[in-house]
Amino acid sequence: MKKQIRIASGQGFWGDLPEAPVRQVKQGHIDYLVMDYLAEVTMSIMQKQRMRNENYGYARDFVDVVGAIFTDIKERGVKVISNAGGVNPRACKDAILKLAKENGVEGLKIAVVDGDDILPTLDNLISGGHSLDNMETGEPISSVKDDLLSANIYFGSAPIVEALREGADVVITGRVTDTGLTLAPMIYEFEWDPNDYNKMSAGTIAGHIIECGGQVSGGNFTDWEMVPDLVNIGFPIIEARPDGSFHVTKHEGTGGLVSEMTVKEQLMYEIGNPAEYITPDCIADFTSVQLEQDGNNRVKVFGIKGREATPTYKVSASYNDGYKLSSTLVYSWPDAVKKAKTAADILFKRAENLGIKFTETNTELVGLNACSEDPSDINRSADEINEVQLRISVHGKSKDQLNRFGKEIAPLILTGPSGVTGFAGGRPKASDVVAYWPALLDKDAAEPVVTIYES
Repeated sequence: MKKQIRIASGQGFWGDLPEAPVRQVKQGHIDYLVMDYLAEVTMSIMQKQRMRNENYGYARDFVDVVGAIFTDIKERGVKVISNAGGVNPRACKDAILKLAKENGVEGLKIAVVDGDDILPTLDNLISGGHSLDNMETGEPISSVKDDLLSANIYFGSAPIVEALREGADVVITGRVTDTGLTLAPMIYEFEWDPNDYNKMSAGTIAGHIIECGGQVSGGNFTDWEMVPDLVNIGFPIIEARPDGSFHVTKHEGTGGLVSEMTVKEQLMYEIGNPAEYITPDCIADFTSVQLEQDGNNRVKVFGIKGREATPTYKVSASYNDGYKLSSTLVYSWPDAVKKAKTAADILFKRAENLGIKFTETNTELVGLNACSEDPSDINRSADEINEVQLRISVHGKSKDQLNRFGKEIAPLILTGPSGVTGFAGGRPKASDVVAYWPALLDKDAAEPVVTIYES
């Protein structure tokens, strides 16, 4: 058993700094590179891409990352774990194997973890008594079944651990929890018992700390002016040990900052009840976390407690919920605010005369109340504002009606109040609204699948 492993975060989301994962591998020693690409809306975007092209549906830039570190994987033994597979992990695998063949890379073992996509088997699940009720509204998923775009289970660390035990160099998953990517190598390397919930929670919290990449090493930090060299920000690394304690750090010579405060801010990211952070692997207690600055850009994390996992998986589903359209115009002094309000009134009255129906509308005056509906939040009166941006957004069930409404916005330039400009991007067009459907599914109703491929 190793006394310590170094797990490096390479991406905090799909679209993060392209060079960050390669730098994590090249700038110092690491054992594992983990990359989180997925969010709820990302899954629906990938599903749309796959519907247009059966070879898409994954984070395609991940392929370039793996290609850039083929040598490090083979010669230094760096293992790569990522949920970049999205809704099509097998296509992601195919692309990497193709690139490996082109580069003469042999013996590369790639594991694919899938089984999380339950959209094809949804009818069977519903008929089997799994109603997948919306966790917020209580409605059964059958009420939106015909409009569903994606439905994926959040698996935990277990299938990744299995893949590592089978000798995988690269593990590509679909919808696995962000925290599971980091917890898995700890379970594998330290031979942790999955029923040791304190250690499961320690690995889970380690994963939570680095899941957003540079956000814990000085990026998006409240005291951002204290952070040196954000240009060359170093992404975070977990130095994990068998007892469940770990350090948060980064490579020497890189920019950014790892401190108690940067770690504390990341700990608070996207959590509800801090004593009950629920994952497929455990329930982690964030209130048990103890931190200690232990050198420059090194924070020790220890004392973590946890409890047994719940008997259900979370399901993240998305569905089409009508259409939206947005556009802007800028009105100048004098009476900028009055002009903008009048223009909006004219626009919606013309829409009413055309019989256009909306399910929701929103009017914002950027420069006056885009962040608050109370004009007193600014230090000057509306009469003193030199210019204001009118931003109109509408939602409806008819794409044709919203596109007809879009044709009414530009004409305001010559048929509405004076002093108008800023009509950018051409005539706006309606786009799909993707809505989120959270649900729970009994764990015995689904099983992850691990398959090994070799170049």
